[in-house]
Formats: sequence, C-alpha cells, structure tokens
Amino acid sequence: MVFLPGPPETPLLRFLFLGLSTLVSLSRAQLELHVPTGLTKLQVAEGTEVVLPAWYTIQGEAFAVQPWEVPVVMWFLEQDGKDLNQVLAYINGVLSSKPRASLVYSMPSRNVSLRLEGLQEKDSGSYRCSVNVQDSQGKSRGHSSKTLELKVLVPPAPPSCRLLGVPHVGNNVTLSCQSPRSKPAAEYQWERLPPSPQIFFAPALDDIRGSLSLTNLSTSMSGVYICKAHNLLGSATCNVTLEVSTGPRAAVVAGAVVGSLVGLMLLAGLVLLYQRRGKAPEELANDIKEDATAPRTLPWPKSSDTISKNGTLSSVTSARALRSSHASPRPGAMTPTPSLSSQALSSPRLPRTNGAHPQPVSIIPGGVSSSTMNHVGAVPIVVPMQNQAGSLV
Repeated sequence: MVFLPGPPETPLLRFLFLGLSTLVSLSRAQLELHVPTGLTKLQVAEGTEVVLPAWYTIQGEAFAVQPWEVPVVMWFLEQDGKDLNQVLAYINGVLSSKPRASLVYSMPSRNVSLRLEGLQEKDSGSYRCSVNVQDSQGKSRGHSSKTLELKVLVPPAPPSCRLLGVPHVGNNVTLSCQSPRSKPAAEYQWERLPPSPQIFFAPALDDIRGSLSLTNLSTSMSGVYICKAHNLLGSATCNVTLEVSTGPRAAVVAGAVVGSLVGLMLLAGLVLLYQRRGKAPEELANDIKEDATAPRTLPWPKSSDTISKNGTLSSVTSARALRSSHASPRPGAMTPTPSLSSQALSSPRLPRTNGAHPQPVSIIPGGVSSSTMNHVGAVPIVVPMQNQAGSLV
C-alpha cells in the first residue's frame, strides 16, 4: 500500500471540494423561476377568477421542456396569523390540488401558472410557487421560488340608514349609514333629493363613519335623504325620510302618555284593593259560620247554679222563684223558700253497690212538697254524687 505525502494531499482535496461546489452552484443557477414584472400584487373582484403567472427556464436549454426533466411544482398560501396552506402540488407525475385551484397548462410543462376560480375574500394572501427540477437519474438541476400577492376585493353590501334623535323644530338629529361588508372599506356620501336638493360635506358629513349631523332643524330641512356607500368595485345606496314636526315635542307627548297609563294602573289598583277590603269581613263571617260547631247540650238549665269542684251545691237560684217572690201571694198559698243557704249541703249517703253508679237524689229545700214546688214554677235540681274515686257522676 502506497501512501501519498501529507502536504500534497491537502491541496488536492481542496481542489476537488471547490470543483464540486462550483458544479453544484452552476447546476442550481441553471434554473430560474419568473413572474411578470409589475404583476406581483394583484387585485381581483370577488366571484371572478384569476391566473397567477409563473414559469421557469434552465440556462443553456431550450424553452420547451426536455424529456429528461422531472419537475416538482408546489403552490402555497401564506396568510397572517395562519399556518402555511398547500394549494397545489405536482410530484412524480401526480397532481393534487384544493378545490377551485388548478394549473393552466398540463404537466410536464415549464409554465407553472396557477388558476383560481370563484374567488372569495378568504382567498386573499401571499401565494408562493416553488419549483425543483431533477434529471432522469434523480440529479437536481436547480431550485427556485417566487411570491405573488393576491387581494380579493368585495363591493359594498347594501347599507342600512337610520335616524337618531327627535325630528322637532330646533332639535339636532343624526343620519347614520353603514355597510356591513366592503373591501376595501366603503366611503359614504349623503345628499337630499329634490325639490330641495343638497349635497353635504365635512364637517357635517363623516365620510368614513357614514354619519350626517343636522343641527337646529327647520321645516325646510324635511325631505328624502340618500346615502351612497362606494369603493373601487361599486356602490350601494339606502334612504331615510326626515319629517320635521312643529307640534308638541315628542318627549312631552310620550311623557304624558306614560303618565296617563301609570295613573290608570294606580286607579285600577285602588279600586281592586277597596273591593277586596269590603268583601273581607263578609267572607270571614261566612267562613266562621261554616266552620263553627254546634254547642254541646248542658246537663242542666242555664238558670241552674254552678257546681263547685268538690261536688257540693253552692247555691240554687231559680229565676221563676225570684219572680214569684216579688209578686203578691195569693190567699191560702204557701210562699216557697226562694233560695237555699249558701252553706254547702252534704250529699245524702246512699247504700253502695258493687260497680254500679249511685242514682241522683232530688233535694227539696225546707221540706216543701214537690207538688207545691211544681205549682210555683220551681225547677228540680239534680245534685251530682261522688263515687269511690271521688269524681262526680
């Protein structure tokens, strides 16, 4: 084995490296991607189609594609705040693309222009085309890329007109106009139609916000006002009718109406409350009558005396006896004793029976016969007895 001296080996390696680098650089410099000058920024109306032109050339080769060329073509969409989106790709003879996107020419071709149909506002952004060409042996012949800007324009959508304020003589009002969709942003213009035509300008008109300020209204300012929203693609209009009134202020009328309604509501509430209070005692009495229970029958007449807790008779007073005592006695009749002593009378002792309740005994005061008592209208009194347990029977 023969080894080369050290010093000569270093210049040789340097020469080979520089030679290969030069060849690679030349091969990469042979391919160049082109776009038309002045067409790097395109503005197209929504709903139409556009072609993003791009083609490539290889230095020293004819413009037409060569049989040995194997191009790799890719289109990407770049949008602020969004990820890179692949729109179209042609790799190894297979074409894949997003809806509404296609190549203008069939591949293989050196014209790699992109066609976009049915443009929408969301299609706006930067489109980057990347081309890489290899030969039949898989050797790269160069790579290049270009970027084109696309802006999809939207005409103004029909605006909406509004009247802000009370159109009364001496008042101030504002006419508002706004288009919900427009790209670029719409500008606004207000004018009044005949018979008193007028075109308005700043400072009464704000052409960016679309507002028109009318101060110190008069009847001559009544009429139909037209708002026009416009941009590069077109325009749209709306209108509002202004009628300046000279009658009572709308605010005063509205306040009077609201006050009348509130007064009627209060009056109705007072009437209902009065009716409810008038019915309440009657309903309560009816409820008491319906819910009340009949009193229990007393064991003796109301004119009878009260029985003490120990079961003895405290006093016996008869209403009829009292009336009879005040009347003049008939001749030959006995005057009955009107009352008994307030002292307690002992209950007569009766023979006890086994388990049977003792029978009540009628007491006739002063030994007066029962026929005499009945004759004078006395009421017999039943004196309760005590059983063995000491309770009244």
